[in-house]
Amino acid sequence: MSKARKVKDKWHAKKWISVLAPQYFGELEVASILYEDPQRLIGRVVETTLYDITGDITHQSTKLYFMVVGAEGGKAKTILKKHEYSTDYLRSLVRRGSSRIDGIFTVSSKDGYVARYSIVAFAKGRANSSQAKAIRATMREVLEERARSLDYSQLCHEVVLGKVASDIYNKAKKIIPIRHVGVRKSKLLAMPTRPFLPEEGMKAEAKTA
Repeated sequence: MSKARKVKDKWHAKKWISVLAPQYFGELEVASILYEDPQRLIGRVVETTLYDITGDITHQSTKLYFMVVGAEGGKAKTILKKHEYSTDYLRSLVRRGSSRIDGIFTVSSKDGYVARYSIVAFAKGRANSSQAKAIRATMREVLEERARSLDYSQLCHEVVLGKVASDIYNKAKKIIPIRHVGVRKSKLLAMPTRPFLPEEGMKAEAKTA
């Protein structure tokens, strides 16, 4: 009997907490988690889609993974841990007679977050080795330039919503006709010793403006 009461009491001690997307994704609720100790929430990862954030049906094939970095007042704050194209969507981009060009790059944002980005380009026809090399160089150039000038929060926003891919596309199409460019996957590898939360950067930016 005492054991049954102990289990029941422990269950009732737990509470629900709302997990919010980062400010740069609108701070929308992306999940609810039952918890007992808020500190044990740190590092938890929740999955959603970009469609759930934007409501745009064309974004349903982009998966987002948010990691909890803080919890207070019934709300858990997150940062983007990783994102990726769905397997079906990536497969749908493949066309016979067209070249696929991949690049994988590790960069550090202006505020010290280190992440790995996998970028893919699909040419309208066959690309030779020198063209493929030039397109990879363009991928690196654009990504590294954006990382040097942007905080992690800003970089995530431009990567996931397609700004980085659009910049690469506009340069790569001068090398060879291009059908699609996208950052198909990203993964956060390391944070600063004293994590600089995205919300802090955006508040500071607003005050400066």
